[in-house]
Amino acid sequence: MRSQSERFDEIEKRYSAVEARDSDLLGSYEREFAVGTRKAGRWLKCAPGCTECCTGPKPITQLDALRMQVGLVRLARDYPDEARDVQKRAERAWKIQKQSFPGDPETGILSSDDDRIAVYESRFGLTNCPSLNPATGLCELYEYRPLDCRSYGLPYRFDGESGDPCRLCFRGADEQVIELCRIEPDPENLEEGLLDEVESEVGAETLISYALATVPLD
Repeated sequence: MRSQSERFDEIEKRYSAVEARDSDLLGSYEREFAVGTRKAGRWLKCAPGCTECCTGPKPITQLDALRMQVGLVRLARDYPDEARDVQKRAERAWKIQKQSFPGDPETGILSSDDDRIAVYESRFGLTNCPSLNPATGLCELYEYRPLDCRSYGLPYRFDGESGDPCRLCFRGADEQVIELCRIEPDPENLEEGLLDEVESEVGAETLISYALATVPLD
């Protein structure tokens, strides 16, 4: 049987193959969000402790899943108790969510049926993200959070499709102000190439609870 260190090293090795390019992708998100934040000023209400967007079994890509798993492994190396708390929350969430999971509960792979997924998300919409520390209101895996989490708050545009800002932000702002603050986090479409590589081996989208519950901490 492999040791915990060997299992951790395996996850680290998988991520190391894409880490440099993922870092470029995350950097693009950070730069765009910083520009949008400066433009938005008082209209953007996002702040540490706000958990408005930290609920529901939101689908994540396998790239997001791998990044979060590495984050949990690195947290476990330095702060094993905190990492185990995160995983316990993930295990509790997955135990409930897998019962009506719209996909394969053995692999955690979601189906491509958007209607089923929408119903599922609505059913578990108030479930906290396992990464969220309920005592502090902060994300324990913030540096490794999914891409969607990195664009919350601001209006955005992906592949020509626009999305609305958080309902708590831009209250009373007119459309011109909102459009001025709209960001395009990945204008060079860096994510697509990474997904082609990561998901070709693993599959399509999954859930945060599954990704974190299956990291071999014990």
